[in-house]
Amino acid sequence: MKTYTLETAGADLVYDVRGPLPPEGGRPPLLMIGQPMDATGFVALAKRFPDRTVATYDPRGLGRSTRKDGRTDHTPQVQADDVHAVVEALGAGPVELFASSGGAVTALAVVAKYPQDVTTLVAHEPPLITLTPDGPAAVRARAGVREAYEKRGWGAGMAAFVAMTSWEGEFTDAYFAQPEADPAAFGMPTEDDGSRDDPLLSDRSWAISDYRPDADALIAAPTRVVIAVGEESETVQTGRTSVATAELLGQRVVVFPSHHGGFLDGEFGYPGKPDEFAQRLREVLDGAS
Repeated sequence: MKTYTLETAGADLVYDVRGPLPPEGGRPPLLMIGQPMDATGFVALAKRFPDRTVATYDPRGLGRSTRKDGRTDHTPQVQADDVHAVVEALGAGPVELFASSGGAVTALAVVAKYPQDVTTLVAHEPPLITLTPDGPAAVRARAGVREAYEKRGWGAGMAAFVAMTSWEGEFTDAYFAQPEADPAAFGMPTEDDGSRDDPLLSDRSWAISDYRPDADALIAAPTRVVIAVGEESETVQTGRTSVATAELLGQRVVVFPSHHGGFLDGEFGYPGKPDEFAQRLREVLDGAS
């Protein structure tokens, strides 16, 4: 693996390349992106593509990529420009793009603005919460996570986030009537370290979950766009947002093994099925539905 730093006007972007450039065998590079997850989250999946040139990167302000724009928010439009810059830096033409969570939202913005950058996009569980029928309630639930974080710190905020993302079905009065989630019940710290800059629990990434994809641009793009959902996610929020995103594009979701982090080993505490996930991704990139 080789690591590079791409200096742009707004950030110094750090990206990694596994394999030769240009790639061997005529396949384009396979770029993997997330948000707020950085490149460390794709180590397990990248290892399962030893025959491909795989690139990963840290979004600006996350991991090793430092910001110079004076901002702390994360927006899909700015990150789309960054991904475009990385694709150009790879110098191997358009890429195949696997994007997960907030990275999937960024990827939709990439294809809308830079359609020639991507041959195939597999957008895995984009958390576009305003697209679901209960969008206003989902926005309220998201605000509740931030409120718990602001009041009681990281453990409380993360417990509230887990409760929100594991809730099945629409956010009803029953959801909002629940007692506050106890971080100790999830094995999370109860003490408050005073920090309030977490990109997942603060409002810094709200522009990502608020994003409305440009359906006309995505449908008109030469890029093959696939919306993917984990088989364990179909009744929870990111499963429902995936279905809504696919419907916006006149499609049906493509089912992948496991859950929202189904491509992970056990390094982050909630292992998926990375072998099965990688095999499914291969099939989809090769044209399977």
